[in-house]
Amino acid sequence: MTFTLTLDVDAEPARVFEFIADFATTPQWYSAVQRVERVHGTGGAGTTYTVHRRLPSGPAANTVVVDSCTEGEEITFASVDGPTPFSYRYRVRPAPGGSRLELEGSISAAGLPGPARLLGALAEPLFERGMRSNLKTLKGILEQ
Repeated sequence: MTFTLTLDVDAEPARVFEFIADFATTPQWYSAVQRVERVHGTGGAGTTYTVHRRLPSGPAANTVVVDSCTEGEEITFASVDGPTPFSYRYRVRPAPGGSRLELEGSISAAGLPGPARLLGALAEPLFERGMRSNLKTLKGILEQ
């Protein structure tokens, strides 16, 4: 599944980017993420994290790497192992009243155990709705 979501945020682009680029902040706003540990790097391209998530099938861990980063503008996180492979590219641009955050993502049910893997297509609308909810939480944090 691939998707693009856009969010206008009443916060300076530098603040939005700084928060998004620090993957360790995701447990604050991404409902499935319970804990993030930085394994290697300082936050730019090549930085590696272990992400502990709570999925409908149970606990899961993924190794996530910063695939690319243009400081202040764009960052891409990609899982390199674990269930539900994903890639999220965040772009931050100035917009009236603050910033526009664009998320281009892809996620797959590959790696889920048993029948859950077969339900991937059915779960896509639920996933997108969940991501919209996560971004709403993110917006609330950034606008405080």
